Amino acid sequence: MYKLTTLALLVSISLGALVQGESFSTIRSASPFLAGVPGKDCVASVLHEGTPTGKVVSLGGMDTYVSVPKKPTSGPKKVLLFFADVYGPLYPNMKLIQDFYASNGYTVLGPDYFFGDPIYPHLEDPTFNLTQWISEKVEIANEATPKWLEVVRQNYGVNGKNVKYTAVGYCFGGPFALNLAGTDDVVAAGFGHPAFLTEEQFQNVKQPLLLTLAETDDVFPKPNSRRAEDILVENKAVYHIQTFSNTTHGFVTRGDPAIENDRWSSDTALRTFVEWSNRFTA
Repeated sequence: MYKLTTLALLVSISLGALVQGESFSTIRSASPFLAGVPGKDCVASVLHEGTPTGKVVSLGGMDTYVSVPKKPTSGPKKVLLFFADVYGPLYPNMKLIQDFYASNGYTVLGPDYFFGDPIYPHLEDPTFNLTQWISEKVEIANEATPKWLEVVRQNYGVNGKNVKYTAVGYCFGGPFALNLAGTDDVVAAGFGHPAFLTEEQFQNVKQPLLLTLAETDDVFPKPNSRRAEDILVENKAVYHIQTFSNTTHGFVTRGDPAIENDRWSSDTALRTFVEWSNRFTA
């Protein structure tokens, strides 16, 4: 398991210092934060076993993990935009999750907005500055992702009759999926144990949204997730919330498969997102 090796990494990061960009910012300082900055549970991981089947291509200036259905599909082409947590889309666990979604009929695109510098190679370095790393990555990802999305649309088509897009994000990637839920660029979206979410982003939701939550999550604590639900109710949004007992932030992507509850919770969360996406891409 990857773990923090020094208490210096257990930092409290100033949200204001991380505000970057405007048009597609993952962080908006003018609105109260509901999900905060990645913490200790965002960097602990158990490596999952399996053989990835996708490939890495250059798309929109970013290495992108692409995983496609192995069997022909009928109806509109279904494209899933996959926004990874701080481990990045090229981490084995993330590849396997993307392959799972592809096996259910989706062309999955996972942009490496960390540009080959995810968090896990740094975790054994006692001098690693987590605050600086997150600040830099937020800025870079905010700048690169809109350009990547434009190239995706040029290559795969615009969301509409012939192509149906959905989006999912975990932790660091959560706000990218939530932002897209406030546009007509997807037909549905979802996130799991997110970071960097504001009330404004929930106010803007116009597409169906699936919220996958851990029972214990210091980044997106219960009072805040309930406030998010209140906003969705007030705005008559289409949404579904699933919370898994005895789980912590990161369980979907980095939980321990040897622990039955971790394994079942992660598997169920992934299957539910497939069902959610299928409902709106049919």
